[in-house]
Amino acid sequence: MSYLKFKDMKTPILSFFLSFSMLIGFAQEKTKQQIKEEKKTAKQKEIEALVDSKEYEFQAITAYPMGGRSIDMITNPNFLRFKKDSIDSAMPYFGRAYSGVAYSSGGGGLDFKGPIQDYSIKKGKKEYTIRAKVKGNADSYDILLSVFFEGTASLSISSNNRSSISYRGSIEKLKAK
Repeated sequence: MSYLKFKDMKTPILSFFLSFSMLIGFAQEKTKQQIKEEKKTAKQKEIEALVDSKEYEFQAITAYPMGGRSIDMITNPNFLRFKKDSIDSAMPYFGRAYSGVAYSSGGGGLDFKGPIQDYSIKKGKKEYTIRAKVKGNADSYDILLSVFFEGTASLSISSNNRSSISYRGSIEKLKAK
């Protein structure tokens, strides 16, 4: 008779332990989700601080010339540095040049440095849109940088003497020299 009582008690006890273990599993899942959200929020605040500081560097991973194939940029050193009142660029260029552009021994890239003429930041739902104009030695450049909250970025550079080109990459804090 005692065996029957134990057998009848076995099912509720087993059900209790299974339910308890499932609750622990759900509690851990929420914790993982909360951790993910906290990391996302922290990254967004980091990006916001970078954009607000007006001192950051864009580095490209991929170049997208107009009418051409994408080009891997990982092995090509490149940067577009925003410093409070100026922009310094050493971006490779792949595309069509119009009159007045000579490809010199410097490689014919988008190498320029100059004061920012126009600068605007617009915050969207998922990204910051930054527009700037810079006049280099031989050309003027319109820059459009979209910085997404997770840290990736998209850069488009247009000039008077070349077809526009886009890059995909990321922004990061300027390194101290």
